[in-house]
Amino acid sequence: MTSLTRSGANRSGAIRIAAVTGALALGAIATTPAAQPPAKAPAKPATAARTVPAAISRIREADLKRDLYAMAGDAMRGREAGTPDEMRASAWIADQMRAIGIAPIGDDGTYFQWFNMTRTRVSSASSLGVLGADTLKVWRDFIPLGNTGLDVEGPILWVSNAADTSVNVQGRVVATPVLTPNRASIRTTVNSEEVRYANAALTATQQRFARRGALAVILVADSITDAAFDALAILRSRGTYDVDRAAPRFAGQSERLAPLPPVRRITTAVNGTPPAFLVRRTRASAMQQGPTSQFQVRLEQFETPSTNIVGVIRGTDPVLRNEYVLYSSHQDHDGVRYVIGKDSVWAGADDNGTGSVALLAAARAFVQQKPKRSILFVYHGAEERGLLGSRYHAAHPVVPMANIVAVLNGEMIGRNNPDSATLLGIQPPHRNSLDLVNHALAANNLTAKFSLDSLWDRPTHPEGWYFRSDHVPYARLNVPSVMYTSNLHPDYHTPRDKPENIDYGKLTRMTRWMYLTGWFVANAPARPRVDAGFQLER
Repeated sequence: MTSLTRSGANRSGAIRIAAVTGALALGAIATTPAAQPPAKAPAKPATAARTVPAAISRIREADLKRDLYAMAGDAMRGREAGTPDEMRASAWIADQMRAIGIAPIGDDGTYFQWFNMTRTRVSSASSLGVLGADTLKVWRDFIPLGNTGLDVEGPILWVSNAADTSVNVQGRVVATPVLTPNRASIRTTVNSEEVRYANAALTATQQRFARRGALAVILVADSITDAAFDALAILRSRGTYDVDRAAPRFAGQSERLAPLPPVRRITTAVNGTPPAFLVRRTRASAMQQGPTSQFQVRLEQFETPSTNIVGVIRGTDPVLRNEYVLYSSHQDHDGVRYVIGKDSVWAGADDNGTGSVALLAAARAFVQQKPKRSILFVYHGAEERGLLGSRYHAAHPVVPMANIVAVLNGEMIGRNNPDSATLLGIQPPHRNSLDLVNHALAANNLTAKFSLDSLWDRPTHPEGWYFRSDHVPYARLNVPSVMYTSNLHPDYHTPRDKPENIDYGKLTRMTRWMYLTGWFVANAPARPRVDAGFQLER
């Protein structure tokens, strides 16, 4: 599950949607007045009988557990996109698909659809800082809090309290201690405690200088941010990733990569928040003497390969087999990073090992009992780098996009309360197909009978959960799409996300729910319709 920088702190609480019987319209689902009212339901199409196929018994807890221990074990080293570890995991998945009987449908008759990620990062070799007579090394002594090539210099103005707006900072390079963040602004998931604190502290302090005319801000770490310094350096040194000729994730996002921007020399205040740098706590006393500062940040850009893993089970109907139900997951995670609790392998068992092994289990059932429509399996590469694999496949699908009737995306489906789950895309403005939602609700009623949490699907949810997984590029192209998830937990994006922490009984029920939804879609007389007037904006 990729991050979303627009999102705020995670908040607890849930509105439960009771499991419903039959193919009910969304209007029958109970929500609070805060939820956006559902659109008027169109007439329901004819549907196949709601029966559970015998092949569902092929989805077994033991298989899911075995596969997850293989995929999310330490030997896979966290499957970071663009590394041999992602390639190793991708080859393992392709081997499982071949053994199950899924046919390849990728490049040159293989299971792989290759694409190149473009990585832009601060150059360690040609970036430097100077404070008085001291030369600072990037990532060791200072951290640029941005990914922009720039030059800035000037005498330092020490501001002892960033919250003091009476100090005139116009045209100055300001140095100030980081502010203690509001507790509510600190996320409760992702990374370690000190990193979560530090990110909130840096954001709060930077915002104090927005539009005040400072040339740049040097943030001096407090004790907690100082403890997080090396971890922040490891995380931020990775830079940003993108892919050319890809479908957008957000409205207005270009399909083409922008060229690397020229280096900016900062001589006057920039609009919005000024460029900022973090230095260690030991620099505080030197800053108060007002030394001359200079920062030179240079970027470097290069390409590295990633891959989608694609396979198909052909349907039985001579006409409908040319339409496809797409099952979606991603095989990558965060790789080997900084140590938390004596462990540096960010294994990604729930994110998204659970979704990945669920697709293998569903495939075993579909191979045993084939549906009328074809089933397309797509493991998207580089999801954690910004949905790159799904954005690329949505722009270059291995089958005609017009023939993809639905996308069922599984993302983090093995943790939290055993009796509840979330279906994203179940309510406006994220819902784009009431028909597809009805298939999913009917499947839930016949399998897992989860209580469905509606909060995470709302555009007001601070995590921006809907926009953080691989169904999004397809939904933006008006393909009926939903996402199955059991939501975030404190082990998210840490080395603690291990196979031993998964609820395998819940994972089995989630997998059967996903499978049965696809079975209903694949055998229905009519494909799911897109809701009239759907427009995915935020």
